[in-house]
Amino acid sequence: MDNGEISYRRFLAGDDEGMVEIIRDYKDGLILYINGITNNLTLSEEIMEDTFFKLVTKKPRFSGRSTFKTWLYSIGRNAAIDSLRKRSRISDIPVDEYNELAEEESIEREYLKEEQKIALHKALQNLKPDYRQVIYLAFFENFSNSETAKIMHKTKRQIENLLYRAKQSLKSELEKEGFEYEVL
Repeated sequence: MDNGEISYRRFLAGDDEGMVEIIRDYKDGLILYINGITNNLTLSEEIMEDTFFKLVTKKPRFSGRSTFKTWLYSIGRNAAIDSLRKRSRISDIPVDEYNELAEEESIEREYLKEEQKIALHKALQNLKPDYRQVIYLAFFENFSNSETAKIMHKTKRQIENLLYRAKQSLKSELEKEGFEYEVL
C-alpha cells in the first residue's frame, strides 16, 4: 500500500487527518495535470477542489487495481472532462476554443525558472491535448505506461504509440524554437 492509500483508508475510518495528508501530497500535481487538459489555471484549481470534494462527500471505494495516485488522477481527469462538457453546453464557445481564453501566465512559469524549462513548456503547449497529457503523466509524474493508460482510458499499446508520437511532435516543436537537447 502506498501512503495515499493508507491515508484514504484512515480517512474512511474517521480520521480527517488522512484527507489533509492526501490533499497536501497530491493537490499541486493534480492541478498541473488538470491544467494540461483545461489550459486554464483557475478552472484547474476549481476542478482539483471538486475532485477532493467528491472524495470527502461520496467516499468512492478504492479497489486497489492501480496505485492510489493513478486512481485519484483518473477521478480528476473525469472531473475535468465533465466540467469542460458542462461549460461548452452553457457557453456558445466550443471546448477547443478555451485555449484562447486561458490565462496568459501559466503555473509552470512560476515553477520553471530556467530558460530551457520554459522553452520546453512552450513547446508542450503547442502539442495536441492527448500528447500533452501523456508526456506530463509519463515524464513529469513518472507514471508507468499501464498507469497512464488507466488514467487516460486507453490501452497500454495505445499509450506506447501515443507517447512515441508525442515525443516526435515535441522534438519537432523544440527544433522550431532552436532548442538544443541531449535526448528526448
